[in-house]
Amino acid sequence: MDDPKAPSPILPPNAYTELKPGEKYIPYVPPERIIPEVTPRSVIIGLVMAFLFTAAAAYLGLYIGQVFEAAIPIAILAVGMGTLFKRKSTISENVIIQSIGASSGVVVAGAIFTLPALYILGLPAHFYKFFVASLLGGVLGVVFLIPLRRYFCKDQHGILPFPEATATTEVLVTGDRAGGGQALTLLIAAVVGGLYDFLFSAFGLWKEVISTRILPFGVGPFLYEKLRILGTLSTRTSIVGLGYIIGFRYSSLICAGSFVSWFVLVPALWYLGQYITVPVAPGTVPLSEMGAEEIFRHYVRHIGIGGIACAGIIGIIKNLKVILSAFTLGFKEIFGGKKPEGDTERTDRDLRMSTILGIIALAVVALFFFFLFGLGTGPGFAVAALLLATVIAFLFTTVAARATALVGSNPVSGMTLMTLILSSFLLVQLGLHGTDGMIVALLIGTVVCTALSVAGGFITDLKIGYWLGTAPRNQERFKFAGILVAALACGLVILLLNSTYGFVQSPEHPNPMPAPQANAMAAVLTPLFSPGAQAPWLLYLAGMLMALTMELIGVAPLAFALGMYLPLEVNTPLLVGGIIALMINKSSKDGGLVKARSDKGTLIASGFIAGGAIMGVVSAILEALFGRGIKLMVSGADGPIAFAETHGAEILSTLLFVGLCIFFYRYTRSARKEE
Repeated sequence: MDDPKAPSPILPPNAYTELKPGEKYIPYVPPERIIPEVTPRSVIIGLVMAFLFTAAAAYLGLYIGQVFEAAIPIAILAVGMGTLFKRKSTISENVIIQSIGASSGVVVAGAIFTLPALYILGLPAHFYKFFVASLLGGVLGVVFLIPLRRYFCKDQHGILPFPEATATTEVLVTGDRAGGGQALTLLIAAVVGGLYDFLFSAFGLWKEVISTRILPFGVGPFLYEKLRILGTLSTRTSIVGLGYIIGFRYSSLICAGSFVSWFVLVPALWYLGQYITVPVAPGTVPLSEMGAEEIFRHYVRHIGIGGIACAGIIGIIKNLKVILSAFTLGFKEIFGGKKPEGDTERTDRDLRMSTILGIIALAVVALFFFFLFGLGTGPGFAVAALLLATVIAFLFTTVAARATALVGSNPVSGMTLMTLILSSFLLVQLGLHGTDGMIVALLIGTVVCTALSVAGGFITDLKIGYWLGTAPRNQERFKFAGILVAALACGLVILLLNSTYGFVQSPEHPNPMPAPQANAMAAVLTPLFSPGAQAPWLLYLAGMLMALTMELIGVAPLAFALGMYLPLEVNTPLLVGGIIALMINKSSKDGGLVKARSDKGTLIASGFIAGGAIMGVVSAILEALFGRGIKLMVSGADGPIAFAETHGAEILSTLLFVGLCIFFYRYTRSARKEE
C-alpha cells in the first residue's frame, strides 16, 4: 500500500475531453496505486453525514420545495475533517464519505414528492410505509444502474459532461492538494446561518417573515386592505444561500412566477369578487370576504399546480429521444445477457452480476410482501403494484441517469407525475378505488421517485470515482448502507415535521409545511380515484397554458410554475441570494478575482443552507418537546403574547436580515485569487 502522505498526481489533462482512438484515461489514483479507501473512518463519517444531511434536506425540501445538493458540502467537510486525524484522509476515503453521505439528498428528493401527500389526503400514514418505500426504491435505483456504469462513465467519457460530478471532483482534488482551508469557510457560514435561524425559530427573538404591512405612513395597510397586495419575505439564511447557488436568472424566474400570482392574479380575483356575492368553488366564502392569503390558497395556487404538471410533461417530451435510447440500452444490459467488456482492474470492478440479480430478487420479493401485507391489498393488486413499481423504476432510473449526466438535473417531477397518473389509471381499471387506491398509487410513486432520484445521484458518485480512481465495487457496496440510513432519517423527520408543523392547515397547525410537490400530487390524485370529487380543472388548465406560454417564449416553465405555487415569502429570499450572486459576478473586471469570490460565495451559501436547515430540524425537535414554552413572551393588551408576533419584532427582523446580507456580501468579497 502506498504512503498516503506521498505527493498526489494532478488530474489528467484528458479527464474532461473525448478520448482519441487508442487513448486511455488513467485516473487520478491509478489502478496500481493502492491507498486507504474503505476504512472505519470513511464509513462512519459517511453514515453520519447521510443522517444529518437527510434531516436537513428533508426539512428544507418540504419547506421550500427544493432539495439542496449535498454532494459538494459533504465533499468539502470530508476534506476538512480528514485533516483532523493523525493520518490525513486519502482522496479515496473522501470519495467513499461523499458517496455514502450523498445518499441523503437523493432519498429525500424521492420521498418528499409523495409521502406527505398521505397526510394531505387524510390517509393512514405510518413510519414503516415511509421507511420501506424509500429503502426499496433506493435499492432498486442502485442495482438497476450498476450494469450501466461502464456505459455512462467509461464509454461516454468526454461525451457526457457530468456538470455536478465535475464540480465535486474539483473540490476533492483541490482539498487533496491544498488541504481543508475551504472547510473553515463552510464551517463559519454554517455556524452563522444555523445560529441566526435557530434564534428566531426556536426562541422567537425576532419575526421570521417580514411583510409590506410594516411600511410607514399607512402605506402597508392601504395596499393590503384596498388592493389585496401583500409582499412578504422569509429571513431564513438557508433560503438566501440556496438563491445564491441557483443564481440570479433562475431565482428571478421563480420570483417572476410568484409576483404574477401575488401582485397580479390575487388582486385581480379580489377585484372581480366585488361583483360576485356567492362563493365560487373551491372557495367556501365570497371572494370579497377573502384576504390575499385565502385567495391564493383557494384559487391561485391551483394555477401553479397545473403549471408544475405541464412543465414536467414538457420535460419528458423534450427528452423523448433520450428516453427511447435509454430504454433500449437498459434492456440490452440487464435482460439481453450482454456482458460489458473491460478488464478486471481495481478501478473497473463492479459487484458481480449474480449479486446484482440476487439483490433485485430480494427487493422484488420484499416489495411484493410490502404491498400484500403492509398495505392490506389482495394478491392480485399486490402483483399489479409490484409490476408497475419495478418496470417503471427500471425504465425511469436509466432516463434519470442520462439526464443527470447531460445537464446535471433530474426530471423527477415529470416522471413521478406520469407514474402516478399511469398507476392510478391502471389500478382503477383493475377495480381498486378510493383511499386504498390512493395509498397504493402514492407508495408506487414513492418507490419509483426514490429509485430514479437515487439513480441520478449515484451515477454522479460513480463518475467521481471513475475520474479519481476509486473502486466502483466499494462505492456500490456501501451505497446500500447510505440508502438505509437516509431512508430511516427521512421517515423520522417527516413524522417529526408533521407532529410539529403539520402538512394541512388546522387550528393546531396554522402555518403548515408547504410541501409543494406533495400538494400537487395530492391534488392530481384525488379526482383520479374519486370521479365524483370536484377538482378545479379550469384552474389547472390555466396553469398548463401558462406553462406552455413560458416554454414558447423561452422561459423555464418549471421554475415559473414553482414560483406561482410557492408562498411569496419563500421565493423572495431566493431573489435576494440571486442578487448577491449577481453583485459578486459584477464586482471586478478581473476574471480570476471574480471566480475566487464566486467560489467563496458558493461555500458560504452552502454553509448557510446546511447550518440553517439542520438547526431548523433542531428547532422542530425542541418545539415538539416543549411547545411554545421556550418562546420569548411579552406583555400584551390581552395578556402575554409572543414577541415574534409584535411590530417591533418585524422591524428588528428587517434590520438583522439586512445585516446578514451585508455580512454575506462582504465575506464573499474578502476572497483573494490565491484562495
